[in-house]
Amino acid sequence: MKSLKYTCIVVLTTFVFGTALSCKKDAPAEETAPVHILIYTKTKAFRHECIEPGSKALQAYFSNYNMLTTATADSSVFSPQRLKEFDAVMFFQTTGNVLDSAQQVAFENYIKSGKGFVGVHAASDTEYDWPWYGKLVGAYFASHPDIQQHFIEKVDTAHISCKHLPARWKRMDECYNFKSLPVNVNVLLTADESTYQGGTHGDYHPMSWYQVYDGGKSFYTALGHTVESYQDTLFLEHVRRG
Repeated sequence: MKSLKYTCIVVLTTFVFGTALSCKKDAPAEETAPVHILIYTKTKAFRHECIEPGSKALQAYFSNYNMLTTATADSSVFSPQRLKEFDAVMFFQTTGNVLDSAQQVAFENYIKSGKGFVGVHAASDTEYDWPWYGKLVGAYFASHPDIQQHFIEKVDTAHISCKHLPARWKRMDECYNFKSLPVNVNVLLTADESTYQGGTHGDYHPMSWYQVYDGGKSFYTALGHTVESYQDTLFLEHVRRG
């Protein structure tokens, strides 16, 4: 009797980007192409101390997971040709107006093509005069209390970016207050304002969320002000999975 052959399909997905791998029993599986992430670090206002050590830590950590990274503060990378190189763009601690009008158009078209955006901490302190970006990141920074110990609560227990986190996550960080809370997003984490001083949102203080926006996908975390955050594998994994 002839032996039966079978085909198996394994689909691996993440929120910002996904890959699909098809394999057959009698043929070796093909390796998936590495994901390429742009880590954009330009600032026009406050520049965080964690930018240099943090970007290096993210690059080193991502390299363990078949992920390529390019870190730059050079806005010329935001051209239609250059952006094609990347599966997702991370605004890492950007502040102020960091793209000109032509670069903004190129980035909008990039997202509309189905690509991904990741915003970390001060990404919400960026491009206040660009409403499209404000909706992409989800909220704009308004103020922050002093760095102090507090608890982050996990709202979404199933999402890949936070399922590895404890239900109540003790952190020493800077909790952003926002000009207005995000709408039409899926909230992942909130800050427990009863555990620190200076919060302005009361019982519901989103700190991380994701959404589908204008044809692409967006993930934002307000965590990550301190240099020490980038020595914390729980936080690094939160960003990587996002």
